[in-house]
Amino acid sequence: MFAIILHANDGSDHAHEALRLAIALAKQNASQLHMVCVEEIPAMPEYIEDVRETTAVAGRRFHKVFQNAKALAEQQGVAIETHIRVGHPVRAILELADELIPDLLVIGATGHSALYERMVGSRADRIIQLAPCPVLVVK
Repeated sequence: MFAIILHANDGSDHAHEALRLAIALAKQNASQLHMVCVEEIPAMPEYIEDVRETTAVAGRRFHKVFQNAKALAEQQGVAIETHIRVGHPVRAILELADELIPDLLVIGATGHSALYERMVGSRADRIIQLAPCPVLVVK
């Protein structure tokens, strides 16, 4: 049913639970499993060096998340392809979804504080509204 599954991971506990479910679904459906982590760039960086530095840090910041994901997937006999993007998380996730054309996108329920989500809105909500495929939100 799901030939390609894309999982977005920000390193949070909710994202870890979403990863576990994405792996189980990939195993059950013999799906390709992709995982993306997005390093956010400040909305208005002052210098191009800020962007370059953020890009360089992204690989190091998510290294442990990638290692844990690969180990967890390997335990279940599932191959996982990892992607790292830099930019606005919602935009970066949706751009990768447009490239991969997944049958399912699996995300965690929250990543920011409740106050942030009340003031600005949930990234999960934006992804649900704009995603080109069904979205499974995991708590």
